[in-house]
Amino acid sequence: MQISGAQILVHSLHAEGVEYVFGYPGGAVLEIYDAIYQLHKFEHILTRHEQAAVHAADAYARSSGKVGVALVTSGPGATNAITGIATAYSDSVPLVVISGQVASSAIGTDAFQEIDMIGVSRPCVKHNFLVTSVDELASTIKKAFQLAASGRPGPVVVDITKDVTQALSKFSYPQEDIFIRSYQPVVNGHIGQMKKAVQMLAAAKRPLIYFGGGVTLGNAATELTDLVKLINAPCIGTLMGLGAFPSSDKHFLGMVGMHGTYEANLAMQNADVVLAVGARFDDRVVSVPSKFTENNKKIIHIDIDPSSIAKRVKVDVPIVGNVKNVLNDLIGLWKKQNLAFNNNQLEKWWQKIETWRARECLRLPESEDSELILPQYVIQTLAKITNNNAIITSDVGQHQMFAAQYYPFQRPRQWLNSGGLGTMGVGLPYAMGAYLANPDKDVCCITGEGSIQMNIQELSTCAQYKLPIKVICLNNGYLGMVRQWQELYYSNRESETYFQSLPDFVKLAQAYGHVGMRITKKSDVEGALREALALKDKFVFMDFVTDRKQNVYPMVGNGKGLDEMVLPLHMRETKADADVNDVNDRDYDTRSVP
Repeated sequence: MQISGAQILVHSLHAEGVEYVFGYPGGAVLEIYDAIYQLHKFEHILTRHEQAAVHAADAYARSSGKVGVALVTSGPGATNAITGIATAYSDSVPLVVISGQVASSAIGTDAFQEIDMIGVSRPCVKHNFLVTSVDELASTIKKAFQLAASGRPGPVVVDITKDVTQALSKFSYPQEDIFIRSYQPVVNGHIGQMKKAVQMLAAAKRPLIYFGGGVTLGNAATELTDLVKLINAPCIGTLMGLGAFPSSDKHFLGMVGMHGTYEANLAMQNADVVLAVGARFDDRVVSVPSKFTENNKKIIHIDIDPSSIAKRVKVDVPIVGNVKNVLNDLIGLWKKQNLAFNNNQLEKWWQKIETWRARECLRLPESEDSELILPQYVIQTLAKITNNNAIITSDVGQHQMFAAQYYPFQRPRQWLNSGGLGTMGVGLPYAMGAYLANPDKDVCCITGEGSIQMNIQELSTCAQYKLPIKVICLNNGYLGMVRQWQELYYSNRESETYFQSLPDFVKLAQAYGHVGMRITKKSDVEGALREALALKDKFVFMDFVTDRKQNVYPMVGNGKGLDEMVLPLHMRETKADADVNDVNDRDYDTRSVP
C-alpha cells in the first residue's frame, strides 16, 4: 500500500521513538500537519514562535538524552528557527529540525515563502538534507537521527519540498543504522595514548581534572566521578559541565573561567598536569592561551571530536574517543598498573587549594539595607528549598552566572543554559522542553527582565499545555551583564542598558491565566519560593526586585589570565598568600586586579 510523503514522515518519526514534536504550521507543511492529526503517533506542542519551538526541542534533548525534534514551515518559519539551531550547534545538542520547502519545480523562482534553507543553515548544522524525492524520505530521516546522536552530537536539518509530502510511495523504514562511508566517528581511545596519559597523570605533583559538557553528552558522569575519587584529584567544571560531577563533593572546586571560583581558576592556572575531559578550552575558560601556558604544564585532552583537540591550547597527549569509553579504560589502566600520586606532593597541592577555598569567593556581599534582595541570595534560597534537586534552566546574563555559581548541581542534565552561543530568550522554552521530558521534577527558569521578554509569548504555550513551570525573574531593571562591563571598562557609561518601560510581570502572567508574584523584600523571598513550589499544578511567575548594581565576581576580563581576576570586595582587603612548592620552586602566581 502506498501512503503520502507526509505520512511516511510521521511514521518515520514514530519509528525513532519520538514522543514530542515542537513546531508551528504553515503552507509548506500543511500536508505534514494533516498527517499528524490523522495518525496520532506523537504529541505536537504548538509554540508561539519557531525560535521557541527549536529551543524547546533542544531542552527536551538536553534533559532527556534523546534527539529533539522541531517542525517549521518554509521562508520565515525556517529563518526564525535558525537562532535555535545555532544555539544547539554551539552546545552540541542532538536535534532533527524538519523544515518545509516550496515545491521542487518552484525552487529558485522566488516563490512565496521560499528560502534556501540548506544554504542559510549550513554554518550552524552538523549536516543538512534537501529531500526532493519521496522514495528517499524515510532513509533520510534515519540518517538524520543517526547523525544527530552519534559522534559529537548536533542539529541536522531536513528540508522537504511540498510535492514530496504530497507524493505517494511505499513505506519501509530502515531497522539498522545506515552505513555512511564519509562519517565514521572514532569511539575508542588509542591504547598507546591512554597508557601515556595515566603515566603522565601519576607523575603529576599538582594534578587537575577539567571537565565540560562532553561528559554529560557522552553519559559519562559515573565514570568521571569514579576516576576523580579513585585518584583523589581535584576537579573543575565548565559552565556546560556543571552537574556532571556532584557540586557538593569536596573534590569539586567549582566552575572555571570568566566567572569561575577563585580556587578553580588558580588551580587551573597552577596545575602541572591537566586532564581535560569533553571540554574545549574555549575563550570563556582560557581567555588568553599564552597566559594559560605561562606556568609549565602538561595537558591530556579527551574528546570525541578530533577538531576540538589542540584547537586553542597545545596538547601533549590527545585521545580521540567517546569519553565514557576512554574514562573506563583509564580507570582500568590506573588500577592494573597500581598507580598512585606522590602522597607528600598531593597533600601539599590540596593544602594550597584549601587556602584558596577558605577565602570564600562566593560569600554573599554585605548590604546596608537589610531588606534589599540580592540576586545571589534568591538562588541560594531556591537551592535550599529544592534540596539542590530541581531542574534549572536559565537565560543569558548575570542571572545565568549567579545560577551557575550559587546553585549546587548534583547530577547531569539538571542545568540547561545556552553556553556557546549565549542566546537570550532560551530560559522559558528550555523550561517547557525540560518539563515535558521530566514531568515528575520541579522545573525552575531563572531569568532576567531583559531575557524573559525575548520569548515571553511562550506564556501562552505554557497555559495551553498546563506546564507548571516556576519562573524566577531577577529584575534589576538593567541588562545587567552589559551594565557590569560598562561600569568596569567604559567609565560607567550606561549605553542602552536601562529599562524604563518594563511591563507589570504579575499582571502579564495573570493575563495568561498564571499565578504572578512580586517580591520586594528579602524577608519575603523564602516564603514566596515555598509558596510557588507548593503549587505543583500551577505556572508561577515570580518577579524579584533585586539590587540594581550587583556585579558577578570573580571575573576574568578580556585579555587577562585566569590568575588576574577582579575579585569581590571582601577579597580585595587581604593579599593572597604565596607558597613555594611547585615543580620549579616558584611561588604560586595569584595575581589579582582589584
